Amino acid sequence: MTHHTTAMAEVRPATAEPPPGAGSGTPPATARTRRALSRRVRAFGRGALPVAAFLLVLVGGWQIVAVRSGSVLIPDVPAVWSALTDIVTQPLFYDSLGATLLRVGLGFALAFVTAVVVGIAMGRVEFVRRFFEPAVLIGLTVPGLVWALLCVIWFGVSLTNPVVAVALSAAPALTLSIYQGTRATDSALREMAHVYRFSVWTSLRYLWLPSLLPALFSGARLGLSLAWKVIVLVEMFGMSSGVGYELNNQFAAQNVAGVLSWTLLFAAVLAVLEYGVLQSLERRLGRWRKATAV
Repeated sequence: MTHHTTAMAEVRPATAEPPPGAGSGTPPATARTRRALSRRVRAFGRGALPVAAFLLVLVGGWQIVAVRSGSVLIPDVPAVWSALTDIVTQPLFYDSLGATLLRVGLGFALAFVTAVVVGIAMGRVEFVRRFFEPAVLIGLTVPGLVWALLCVIWFGVSLTNPVVAVALSAAPALTLSIYQGTRATDSALREMAHVYRFSVWTSLRYLWLPSLLPALFSGARLGLSLAWKVIVLVEMFGMSSGVGYELNNQFAAQNVAGVLSWTLLFAAVLAVLEYGVLQSLERRLGRWRKATAV
């Protein structure tokens, strides 16, 4: 009997100790999920607070200027908000936005493919660099208005008009960014690809594109900003639909609130693309850099 009691006493301490997380009643996986969610909420708060403060200052400053001026050319915030809600509730807004996004998307895709090929070639081959350098310089210095007018004259009211105009305006900045990123790529990686005789596709997929991610995203941001400006001009001068066309209609009617509303909606779409698409994609594709850094 004494031997049996002693054995039970030896066993009890080992089984009496609760598993991790049992005391709180929360499974470890759930606790980790909550901590991760809490970190994301805090990170979102840190990123959203400055943006909210900027918007508050902008709206408040505009309202003060509008009230003090008392001019119909500077509508106050309620008037702009009323015009904005009227636009959003109409199907015309979504049709116009869809047409503009399609044109920008096609033009930017053409510019991106061209810039990747030419930019990497410029960074690798001296003759190619000297050959395309004047073209890149001319493309960077020519105003977007010139590309818009020329494409309207050359292609008329067709899909080719805005696509080519967007590509011509976005490609030089993208090409320059990719060229600089190519020159900054680790020489040891380039030598490894040469020694192992990587094919063009293998080198592009496993060497150049991962190495050029920062240059690609910085160039994409600059190229998209130029593309948006040019597409508005093209739609103003040579198209019968799109955001630029609607902006021109509001300008012709001397509707300042309408012009501001279309502009704000256009800026909101750009913000969604930047914060919701580009930054998310950049974080996802750049995870391997953080992993290797650790």
